[in-house]
Amino acid sequence: MINVGLVGVGKMGMSHFSILGAHPNVKVAAICDSAGYLTSGLRKYTGVNTYKDYQQMLDKESLDCIFVATPTRTHYEIAAYAINKGIAVFSEKPLCLSSDESAKLVELAKAKQVANQVGYHNRFIGTFRETRRLVQAGAIGDFYHVSGSAFGQVVIKAKTGITWRANKNHGGGCLQDYASHVVDLMNFVVGPPEAVLSAQLQSIYSDAVEDAVYASLRYPNGASGQLETNWSDESHRKMSTTIIVYGTKGKIISDRQECRVFLKAGESFEDYQEGWTIKYITELQEPVNFYLRGEEYSAQIDSFIAAVEKKNVAGENSFASAYQTDRTIEMIRNIAG
Repeated sequence: MINVGLVGVGKMGMSHFSILGAHPNVKVAAICDSAGYLTSGLRKYTGVNTYKDYQQMLDKESLDCIFVATPTRTHYEIAAYAINKGIAVFSEKPLCLSSDESAKLVELAKAKQVANQVGYHNRFIGTFRETRRLVQAGAIGDFYHVSGSAFGQVVIKAKTGITWRANKNHGGGCLQDYASHVVDLMNFVVGPPEAVLSAQLQSIYSDAVEDAVYASLRYPNGASGQLETNWSDESHRKMSTTIIVYGTKGKIISDRQECRVFLKAGESFEDYQEGWTIKYITELQEPVNFYLRGEEYSAQIDSFIAAVEKKNVAGENSFASAYQTDRTIEMIRNIAG
């Protein structure tokens, strides 16, 4: 059994706790949170050991790995403390508030030879995985433009700095808490950009953070990119993410539900013929043993636990790939001013 510790039992922490509890090779040995009412309830009804101090938990418990689901500003110190004790780390996204901190964690995890992963769950959605496979295989030729977007109604009324999500110094705001998913997905499909040409961070309802992000990107092969995210868009009931990749032989439009591929006349790839081919999530998503919110949430945890078991330090969604996402986010913020 893999002994797991959990730091932070808010929304994502509780989600991880549920999925980990159903994993056949996992024992949730301990949890840590500053909210006493949460820890006391979990201790009473699950029997798990609880702590208010993560260092105390890591010092006392014999853990193989931890899941970090706390505000982003705390990720570096918690992850570094765990890795230095030889404990594998799964961190919620984004990895750190600065790419310098992310780079340090990459090197530390490599030096200590521990598994590491960041919770960008889009990488485990079947339609997006198929999009990446097709692009990397050259199915649409050389890519020359990519666009990524996400819309939803997270902040739809005037909001002041009440929680950490309304404080950019804690990791709040649309760029770090929302757009990071799209940035990472674009990196996953076509690789990270070499530069951000222009960017705008726009406040709509929030007074201390941005509610929308717009950016133009440039890639090493000369391709262009466009990022558009808005978490104050009431036309979408929940987060809706789309990526479009244009290539010399066709294009791909992909979202959570379907992967639509257009190939130019005379072009084909495997069972994709010229014109439009649509594949749905139901035929692309691999099944999981436990479903909560979406297969991708269990799939990412299954992947990490497998990496811990095999001592794989360069698995899917590694700190190294998360560093590239943090670097892109940093470039966007710097160019936006």
